Amino acid sequence: MIKYPIYRPSLAGRERDYVLDCVDSTWISSKGKYVDRFENAFADYVGARHAASVCNGTVALHLALLSLDIGEGDEVIVPTFTYVASVNAITYTGAVPVFAESRRDTWQLDASDVETRITPRTKAILLVHLYGHPCDIAEFRKIADRHGLHLIEDCAEAIGTRYHGQHVGTFGDVACFSFFGNKTITTGEGGMVVTSRAEVDAKVRHLKGQGLASGREYWHDVIGYNYRMTNICAALGCAQLERIETIIENKQRVALAYQDALKDTPAVFQHQAEGVVHSHWMCSILTRRPEQRDPLRKRLSLAGIETRPLFPPIHLMPMYAGAQGDFPVAEDLAARGMNLPSYPELSPADIHYITDVMTEEFNEWVV
Repeated sequence: MIKYPIYRPSLAGRERDYVLDCVDSTWISSKGKYVDRFENAFADYVGARHAASVCNGTVALHLALLSLDIGEGDEVIVPTFTYVASVNAITYTGAVPVFAESRRDTWQLDASDVETRITPRTKAILLVHLYGHPCDIAEFRKIADRHGLHLIEDCAEAIGTRYHGQHVGTFGDVACFSFFGNKTITTGEGGMVVTSRAEVDAKVRHLKGQGLASGREYWHDVIGYNYRMTNICAALGCAQLERIETIIENKQRVALAYQDALKDTPAVFQHQAEGVVHSHWMCSILTRRPEQRDPLRKRLSLAGIETRPLFPPIHLMPMYAGAQGDFPVAEDLAARGMNLPSYPELSPADIHYITDVMTEEFNEWVV
């Protein structure tokens, strides 16, 4: 029996009221008052001019790439140490993902490695703000400007993350967010494409609604997609957004409690860079050696505590196994890393129980 799951959404606000309002109104599909309301509120929260809701974070990435005319023959640089959706979306367009190495301290994309992978075919850099910590955006902005590249931000794991006072997702040409059930705020399934460029927003909206031509009924002038968010999902999002600061504060409290409880143990935490606000989507640690991780996970599982490994590098997966380059840092982080229960309702007593089980395992390790 799992006593402590890896994640549990916080649904203590007006979620039920807003969803029932949708049902009572009969507006339950992709039209209704909550869709516009959620888009406008989310744009205000992150500080962007435009926010277009979609049915999940993966299609948000797909639309973001299409909105910048990325396609056949183009290359997009992306970390190999990420969730597979970041890479698959590039492949959907016909472009080629070019993998890059990670930094050992923050686990984010390594800017110096990225620059070595730029070719005449490179069209964009896809930043992934992994586990709620931002990439070093200023360095990537310089690289993108120097080489005339698009900068895309994958903020699926970084709602509430800030870089030098500015919310992530507002630095690049376009950005994507996810509202899956284990994200900081959730709509069950859902995503958002954010941009400050009106023409990018217009293209995203055109494509996500089956390519419907403006001002005409049932007339479609491009091949589009049914990528729209439902009114019910948007209603959940509106309620979640009303409580987002409380949710993030509680997640940060949980992360600090883990760090404090494990400060004298071999557990290594993701380093937090200066000038950033880490939203701590997933509280994560590294063991000293790869062979120590799975026994630790097994001990936690036997105690009713769910964990999961860090993302395996995508270049090791069969469909991308032909990728060029060596990525020892990404492979090492993935082999030693694991996510701990990270939901905002974890109490100090819960953290104490979880970390006591971990300490028992640590005490049996040979130094």
